[in-house]
Amino acid sequence: MQPTRSRPLLSIAIASGKGGVGKTNVAINLSVALARLGRSVMLFDADLGLANADLMLGLRPTLTLHDLVAGRVDRLEDILLEGPDGLLLVPSASGIGSMANLTPAEHLGLVRAFSSYDKPLDVLIVDTAAGVQDSVTSFCKAVQNVFVVVCDEPASLTDAYALIKVLHQEHGLRRFRVICNMLRDPDSGRRLMQKLTSVCTHYLPDVVLETAALIPMDDKLRTAVQKRQPVVSLFPGSPSGRAFIELARQTDRWRGVDPDMGGIGFFVERMLQRA
Repeated sequence: MQPTRSRPLLSIAIASGKGGVGKTNVAINLSVALARLGRSVMLFDADLGLANADLMLGLRPTLTLHDLVAGRVDRLEDILLEGPDGLLLVPSASGIGSMANLTPAEHLGLVRAFSSYDKPLDVLIVDTAAGVQDSVTSFCKAVQNVFVVVCDEPASLTDAYALIKVLHQEHGLRRFRVICNMLRDPDSGRRLMQKLTSVCTHYLPDVVLETAALIPMDDKLRTAVQKRQPVVSLFPGSPSGRAFIELARQTDRWRGVDPDMGGIGFFVERMLQRA
């Protein structure tokens, strides 16, 4: 039985068209910043091929999602790791393959494990793999909000558009929030957003894009990455730290779109049904 919550679970997927745009760093810092606001936050490392959220948080998992899927452990609590400010991490592992390849028994076991999690949870953030593979689209369709991370380079812009196009034309998603990351200056972020909006307006007129955040690249962010700590914890007053904190404050003002969506177990069942 899921606990009673004063606010419905808010679920967010962090996605990107290509790798190397800082997607996992965005997921980590947004998660920790929300936890620092007093929210109960779970970060699901859903990059099933190249999981690295634990590494970037300086954590060392002994058990991962693979152990849960394989039935070596029964409860979600058995694999959870506690990160900064009480953030809970669901660590994944390389080599699991797509969620679409789960057997019926693994499917049922995963849903049961997540459904049995009975502690209060305000926010679930899903750090997806880069690209448009089936597991990514399944995660994006199972959540209420999709953040698309893009940086100021042509390949990132092109691949971000390709991701939005697939999610819209093949899966019916219309609204996307865009995070322009690793920016040299705010103007480059605004120009990047204008380019993406212009292309989508022309070719995908039903798509709605919103600017979620403009995250600068600064020396403090580089240092935090090297130290395997979130910049919002290590250098909250830095330009990048302040940008992530403001993003968290904006996100915290949202509410779950559908109060009947249930908790984390419902999310996983919904995700696997779409895989």
